[in-house]
Amino acid sequence: MLRACRIVCASKRGFATVVDASTGFKVAAVDNGQPSSSVTVLLKAGSRYQTKPGVAHTLSNFAFKSTAKRSALGTIREAELYGGVLSSSLSREHLALTAEFLRGDEEYFVDVLASFLAAPKFTRHELSEYVLPAVHSESHAASQSAPTYALELAHALAFRGGLGNSLYADSQATGNITAEDIRDLHARAVGNPSSVAILGTGISAESLAKLFESAVSAHKTSVTPVPSAPAPSATTYRGGSTRIASAHGPQAVFVGFGSTALASVPALHALAAHLNPAPALKWASSAALLASGIPAGVHARSVLLPYSDATLIGVVLEGEDAAGLREGAKAVVGAFKDAAGGKVGREELARAVARAKFQVAAGVEAREGYVGALGPKVLKGETASLQTVLDGIQGVSAASLSQVAGDLVKSKPTYIAIGDVHALPHADEIGLSA
Repeated sequence: MLRACRIVCASKRGFATVVDASTGFKVAAVDNGQPSSSVTVLLKAGSRYQTKPGVAHTLSNFAFKSTAKRSALGTIREAELYGGVLSSSLSREHLALTAEFLRGDEEYFVDVLASFLAAPKFTRHELSEYVLPAVHSESHAASQSAPTYALELAHALAFRGGLGNSLYADSQATGNITAEDIRDLHARAVGNPSSVAILGTGISAESLAKLFESAVSAHKTSVTPVPSAPAPSATTYRGGSTRIASAHGPQAVFVGFGSTALASVPALHALAAHLNPAPALKWASSAALLASGIPAGVHARSVLLPYSDATLIGVVLEGEDAAGLREGAKAVVGAFKDAAGGKVGREELARAVARAKFQVAAGVEAREGYVGALGPKVLKGETASLQTVLDGIQGVSAASLSQVAGDLVKSKPTYIAIGDVHALPHADEIGLSA
């Protein structure tokens, strides 16, 4: 049964209907009549909540393996017969398990997802033969990508533990991971209904909730004690700098700052859009002031990573030439300082606000953006409204943008340089202070 808790959150740009299922899970869905559907199970089982390094990454790769009802091979073959796609993705706060399929096949795919929630096996042979090799491959690929590695190091310096935990498990970490560790993290997330959200597209929230209620109850055979887990400590931003020698591919530099002020998130969206040097038209030159300071051959993009109690903002620069990266990094620092000094003009602010609103709105149109933007709100019991986010960004003024940028610049920066450390600049050489 559905409790009499129904919230219809609508806007001119999109909506989601949220209901509470009898399982205790929050269920949200949006149906625009599209021919395909998707269902995502969002768990608070990201790297922030892991008890051992690499456990969350390993759990992510255990998705859709053997359960009490079907084997991993059986799941793959049956999903192929339906023409569907199964996937998992990991962030620092959430593990997302997704099934995409043709409208009308939701009963089977909801059962697949529910079986992983209620009756996973976490067999040791699958851990050693299938899961760990995939984990090692993903970790190796991430370590060979300088921008990805830079963001991993940036989180570690900015937040240390919690949000600073790496998304990836290295070979040393996986050597200490057991099936019991993975089962424990899974049980902590699934055993707490407030840590689970079911998100759907191309299906009504009421139908999705009923399907999950039926599937979960059918899979549960006994009550398993849920291990108590301490609440994660509040995030503290610390910052720092490091330079890592690497001879693999292009070099990378990250220049950024962190914030734990949730009220500043709308202004941070606008600031990230202001710092984004990418043009609106491919092969054209951008009107953004920062774009003129980025040398040819250097690729730069702004990064905004908001979490439940902190945000990381900055610019990642990638290129072969250390001198070009030095010049580009100086331009990024100058752009932060100019924004803090109130040197963002009216037209530049309007362009940044419009660009930030479009990026948020366009991102929600895609499944991953919908899950990333509305999923955390559903878990926290907040109104799943896109318009609320857009209105917050629209309300950013020149004064509020300057205030937020000023607070960032006054804090300790986060600086990462990966590549030729003999040529790449130190933090103070590009205008950053300790």
